[in-house]
Amino acid sequence: MDNLWIASLEPADRKRIEPHLHEKTFDQGQMLYDAGEAVDEVWFPLKGVVSLMTMLPDDKMIETAAIGREGLIGVTCGPMNARAFSRAISQSDGVAACLPNDVFSEALEKSEAMRTSLAKFTEGLFAQVQQTAACNAQHRLDERLARWLLTIHDRSDGDRFELTQSDIAGMLGVRRATVSEVGALLEGKHLIKRGRGWVEVTDREALEQASCGCYGIMRGVMKDLGLPRPRAA
Repeated sequence: MDNLWIASLEPADRKRIEPHLHEKTFDQGQMLYDAGEAVDEVWFPLKGVVSLMTMLPDDKMIETAAIGREGLIGVTCGPMNARAFSRAISQSDGVAACLPNDVFSEALEKSEAMRTSLAKFTEGLFAQVQQTAACNAQHRLDERLARWLLTIHDRSDGDRFELTQSDIAGMLGVRRATVSEVGALLEGKHLIKRGRGWVEVTDREALEQASCGCYGIMRGVMKDLGLPRPRAA
């Protein structure tokens, strides 16, 4: 399986980085790097979903972005030799192609087209972070849960993915009991099915209708920027 961001590059730009890529596997719940760390590699997911978690002073955290094989991780801290702003946690078992930051930085210096591609991705990522922050502040939890499940569904291989109520609660910054209640609401409308440690999307179209408008806005941003989308609309 390819990383869509790498696949979208010009052939000459792919040749700059492909010889230096090496694969790494990661497990569900694994922390790829922590906030405040210097990150020495850029990760290009081939399979799986990674959440960027914003840390709060009371040791709590909330997801502000999700990235799958449409993008890359570590870029906001690597090429500029800065430290990570977020904690990167895997939502599922996965595989990534990894590249040393110095190689990535050198490739960027040599290619304006590659810099433009990175700028578009970064703009889309920041837009996702901003939209998620506004959504978390203003919309009902059932709408937020529907939006988040669609985001994960986009980046998953199938309709069913491994997620516990605790996982979802941690991503949305709410209590597990609240997730159980709202999940039952969506399941009662036959939008999803739930089991011990898994969730299945059974009616995607209806789930999109149950979501707030933030999901559609983010799909529109990706389209406007010409970014690869993880699942066809």
